[in-house]
Amino acid sequence: MEEELEMVFDMAKESMDDAINHLVKELSKIRAGKATPRMMDGIMVDYYGTMTPLNQVANINTPDARMISIQPWEKPMLEPIERAIINSNMGLTPHNNGEFIMINLPALTEERRMGLVKQTKAEGEDAKVSIRTSRKDANDEIKRLKNDGLPEDAAKGAEDEIQTMTDNHSKKVESLLEEKEKEILTV
Repeated sequence: MEEELEMVFDMAKESMDDAINHLVKELSKIRAGKATPRMMDGIMVDYYGTMTPLNQVANINTPDARMISIQPWEKPMLEPIERAIINSNMGLTPHNNGEFIMINLPALTEERRMGLVKQTKAEGEDAKVSIRTSRKDANDEIKRLKNDGLPEDAAKGAEDEIQTMTDNHSKKVESLLEEKEKEILTV
């Protein structure tokens, strides 16, 4: 019974950690006015018939806060990379100079910043929903164990521990959102 309870805790923690990790990944894709190589993470390039992540066919740098430089390891990849960036719907315009691709990031308007804050909050809400779902699954499993003979005080203690875990992960989501919002609103 003790081992099963430990498995419930481990599964709940792993699931909640996954929600946080997913949130961090999604927030890194939201442009906050400052160029980062991670902005290119979701872009897939046609590499000789195989869809490949951009960072596996090129070197991605940020020479300054408003520019991304992409240097392919093979010259013939310039056009497919350029096409992939245009098709990514990120609103970025690549400039191909025959050696590498430069992307200038325009300054964010106030309206665009507010839209990004809204998008950030939506991502945070998705993470919180995922964390609450993990809590529900863990509590359902604890109830099943209680029906199989787990003492009531042990079940109550386990539910309290799951709630504490949920609260801690929710606070982490809030702090990530605050940090990203501050980053977006900083001109």
